Amino acid sequence: MQTSRFAPLLPVLAVLGSVTSLAIGTSYAKHLFPLIGAQGTSALRVGFSALFLLALWRPWRWHASRADGIAILRYGLALGVMNLLFYMAIDTIPFGIAVAIEFTGPLAVAMLSSRRPIDFVWVGCAVAGLLLLLPVAGGPALDTAGVLYALGAAACWALYIVFGKRAGHLHAGHSVSLGLLAASLVVVPVGVAHAGMALLEPRVLLAGAVVAVVSSAIPISLEMMALKRLPRETFGILISMEPAVAALWALLLLHERLGGLQWLAIGCTVLASAGSTLTARRSR
Repeated sequence: MQTSRFAPLLPVLAVLGSVTSLAIGTSYAKHLFPLIGAQGTSALRVGFSALFLLALWRPWRWHASRADGIAILRYGLALGVMNLLFYMAIDTIPFGIAVAIEFTGPLAVAMLSSRRPIDFVWVGCAVAGLLLLLPVAGGPALDTAGVLYALGAAACWALYIVFGKRAGHLHAGHSVSLGLLAASLVVVPVGVAHAGMALLEPRVLLAGAVVAVVSSAIPISLEMMALKRLPRETFGILISMEPAVAALWALLLLHERLGGLQWLAIGCTVLASAGSTLTARRSR
C-alpha cells in the first residue's frame, strides 16, 4: 500500500533529481576551469557523456535513414555548440544567471508556436526577466562576453529543440547517444586546441568523467524515466525550476551571491517558462 501510495511521486522526484544533479555537476565543473578552461571542461563533459551513452544504448542496433542521420547531425551540432557556449558563459557570469538567460531559447520557440493572448503575459515575464539581468535595468554589471555567450547558448537551445523534434520519432537512446557523438565532433577539438595535453592528466580525466556522469548521464536517464510517466506539461513545469535550482546550488557550492533584482529576474524566467508550458498544453 505504501509503495503504491508513493509511486506517483517517483517521476516528480526524478525530475527534481535531474535538475539537482545537473546543477551540482555544473557547479563542480567550474572547479576545472582554472586547469583546462571552460572549453576543455566542456570537451571532457561532452566526450565522456557520448562514450557512456554509446556503451549504454549501442545505437548501431537501430536502422536510420539518410534523413534521420541528417536530423541527428543537426541536433547534435546544436547540442555541442550550446554546451560549449554555456560553459564559456559561466566562466565569467554567475551560473544561475546564465541558466536564466539560456532559458530564453526554449521560451522563444514556445512563444513563436503559440497564438493565445495569454502568452503575451509570459512573453512579458521573459522580457522583464532578461531586462532585469542586463545592465539596462541598473542592476549589477555583468561581463558582456559572458552574456553574449549565454544568449548564443539560448539560440542553440532553440535550434536543438527544432532539430530534435525532427528526430523525435526515433528511440530516445538512439537519437541522444548519436546526437552527443555529433556534439563531441564540435566540442572536443575546441577543447583539445585550448587545453592541449592538460586534458590527459589522470586527475583531470577522472574529474571530467565525474562531471559527465553527474551533469549528463544521470540527468538524461532520470528525465527519460520521468517523461514516460508524467504528462508533458507537468514535466515542463517542473523543469522550469532549473534556473532557481542552479542559482541555489551555485550559492551553496560556488558562493555566487545574487542581488535582489537578479533573484527577481530568475523568478520571472521561471514563471514565464512554467506559464507557457501550462497554457500551451491547454491550447492543444
